[in-house]
Amino acid sequence: MKLSIIAAIAQNNVIGNNNSLIWHLPADLRYFKQKTTGHHIIMGRNTFESLGGRPLPNRTTVIITRNRNYTAPDGCLVAYSLEEAITLCKNDDEIFICGGSQIYALAFDCATDMYLTRVAHSFEGDAFFPDYNHLQWQLVETENHVADEKNHYDYSFNHFVKREL
Repeated sequence: MKLSIIAAIAQNNVIGNNNSLIWHLPADLRYFKQKTTGHHIIMGRNTFESLGGRPLPNRTTVIITRNRNYTAPDGCLVAYSLEEAITLCKNDDEIFICGGSQIYALAFDCATDMYLTRVAHSFEGDAFFPDYNHLQWQLVETENHVADEKNHYDYSFNHFVKREL
């Protein structure tokens, strides 16, 4: 089973502000949907609530929370640790870690792949993609795009695989 981190990150590593996305890149939303459809997606409770508090279509959403009284909507599963969340996804060939910062940081040790959309702009924000050991990850595919009428910033899709160190 592959455990993949998926994130959109600004030049200054910002991933959000006030529990919401900052930029609108329809191409990145399509990329996210294409990668994650049919799979389990794992995210923290705040990230889940920032997406509207409902499961995304054609995916099984696993919400990590410390709140033992948290009740998830139909179509979602609840876990109290990353390890428990991964166990809930054991029959999936690829699981996606979708944020936020704390969940990403926990996932670096066990992730096998990273799909990072790099947005070529800096933004004000209060949520950042955590630092990680860049030597541990090999870029295997990149796809660069320039801004257009629908996507207002240059961006790139980057696929990394974990190296054996």
